[in-house]
Amino acid sequence: MTTPRISFEFFPPQTLDASFRLWETAQVLAPLKPSFVSVTYGAGGTTRKLTHEAVTTIGKNYGLNVAAHLTCVEATRAETLEIAKSYSDAGVTEIVALRGDAPKGAERFTPHPEGFASSVELIEALADTGKFKLRVGAYPEPHPDAADTLADVRWLKAKIDAGASSAITQFFFEAETFFRFRDACEKAGITAPIIPGILPVQSWEGTKRFAARCGTKVPAWVEEAFTAAKRDGREELLATALCTELCDTLIQGGVEDLHFYTLNRPGLTRDVCHALGVTPDAVLEKVA
Repeated sequence: MTTPRISFEFFPPQTLDASFRLWETAQVLAPLKPSFVSVTYGAGGTTRKLTHEAVTTIGKNYGLNVAAHLTCVEATRAETLEIAKSYSDAGVTEIVALRGDAPKGAERFTPHPEGFASSVELIEALADTGKFKLRVGAYPEPHPDAADTLADVRWLKAKIDAGASSAITQFFFEAETFFRFRDACEKAGITAPIIPGILPVQSWEGTKRFAARCGTKVPAWVEEAFTAAKRDGREELLATALCTELCDTLIQGGVEDLHFYTLNRPGLTRDVCHALGVTPDAVLEKVA
């Protein structure tokens, strides 16, 4: 089996306990030498300052290549570009450019009157600065605001054409979901790398809520497996096995990069990476 390149997503801490958890997560996963790590960004400015602090601290303390998330939500164009400038000033060279979800309490995303109306507009403006490598989101199953998967494919092509160099997908449960999407993207002329987003299941109930929010279908067999595993006290074992199997199938299908949504809990992600042959020792051997 080919050893994949890996990357991780973290989110900025909002409490002291959460801070300790983030630093522990970075410490546990940094020895696996990810190609990059990303740090999420809350709607309406809820974590902008925290994201900036986390991005700079992770880069400085752990020597990791950090991609900062940036969204269009509840900010003017000038404010958003000022945040991008502050990242550049801090030595950040990668941004994950997203439209962003609707703020809490709102049903749909509504652009700020003086803000970017879409991720494509944001990407174009960031590309014009010439300062960043831009990554974007992709949806192998229809985004809640999209009519169908082909609409998501067309929108992804618009984002790549606007200046993005790669995409990271929303999480999914079956490899075939990703392969179908990849094939549709190739057919549409998208040649940029599309990195599968992988969510190790920390909590089955929490994962189902997350899936409902972002349009990810939960296969009946996965639901049944976790119901049985919960009854037998084997949820973590099942989560590790299913995630490892999903990643292995993706790799067998030609995938070279995997992006893990860690939820700032490193154990499952580390165990899956080890099962795939990504270990500190393997990384050292590869470098040597």
